[in-house]
Amino acid sequence: MNSSQDTIYAQACENISDFQFDDRVAGVFNDMIKRSVPGYGQIINTLGDFADKFVTPSSHVYDLGCSLGAATLNIRRHIDGRNCRIIAVDNSESMVERCSQNLSAYVSDTPVDLVCADIRDINIENASMVVLNFTMQFLAPDDREMLLKKIHNGLVPGGLLVLSEKLTFEDAPVQSLLDQLHLDFKRANGYSELEISQKRSSLENVMKPDSLPQHEQRLREQGFSHFSVWFQCFNFASMVAIK
Repeated sequence: MNSSQDTIYAQACENISDFQFDDRVAGVFNDMIKRSVPGYGQIINTLGDFADKFVTPSSHVYDLGCSLGAATLNIRRHIDGRNCRIIAVDNSESMVERCSQNLSAYVSDTPVDLVCADIRDINIENASMVVLNFTMQFLAPDDREMLLKKIHNGLVPGGLLVLSEKLTFEDAPVQSLLDQLHLDFKRANGYSELEISQKRSSLENVMKPDSLPQHEQRLREQGFSHFSVWFQCFNFASMVAIK
């Protein structure tokens, strides 16, 4: 899954438009997310381990907000021979087009239904595993509860939801510390102050992170019996919830 270097915000812009997963972003997405999200590679790799333990024969796996297909590819490598089907969904045509090319480059006996659609419109059924990898934070806050209820209802007993998100923190000094560490991470990965500032402005209106207590409360309210953070680096975390 090759991509070009992310230079989208390298030049000063008079008007910063809201962030979109358009063709420009899709073309540099691999580079962008590796340089912006600490621990992303670890999360992707571990999704395959979760799949190995939780995906049951003849069930479905959903990758909601699949982008270029990194999660789907890793999961698929671990579940061949189980007569399962992966449903990978993204609402960006540019992402879906590139995802299709990435998926076709690897031979597998596990079919993938690649769907260009809003994840809120997808029916979840017979699911042993659902992945929301840095996706829910881009939904309107009022829609998150509805989506999680749909996921819970569509999971088989013992089914797994893996939810990865950027977090906010109620403790102001902790929020400041982790924000600064994240900024240092991006600087160390070659982003300039201009790039960091302009991208932050583009995301302000479209990405609304929650706190960890908000996530846990919402998941438990929707019926998930078990919850834990399994990975965190700075202000990014991945959580598991089991039905």
